[in-house]
Amino acid sequence: MESSVETDSKGRKKVLNACMEPCAIEKGMRLIGGKWTGSIIYHLKDGPVRFNDLTRMLGGASKKMIDQRLKELESRAMITRHVISSRPIAVTYELTDFGRSALHILDELRVWSESNEI
Repeated sequence: MESSVETDSKGRKKVLNACMEPCAIEKGMRLIGGKWTGSIIYHLKDGPVRFNDLTRMLGGASKKMIDQRLKELESRAMITRHVISSRPIAVTYELTDFGRSALHILDELRVWSESNEI
């Protein structure tokens, strides 16, 4: 149900149907809106990427930040982690179908940002 604001005869405002929990947009932003999260998802669009390659793609992010975001995305079933070598350790990250479903939104955001010179 939509929230709305109503004004009574004395000019007092009252909110009808106020959201008591985060709306769908807020829930989605919590999932993909964290710092570097959207960029990580976007850089995984073409297939599996090794951790060090991902850090190179995200030049402004620290390895610690990228590792933290990858763990969050993995815990939310948006990416999978594959160990390809144990000595030395080498892993790749890949989008799940759920993670891939966010690509359209992120691409629209990219287009909007570029077209508005943000």
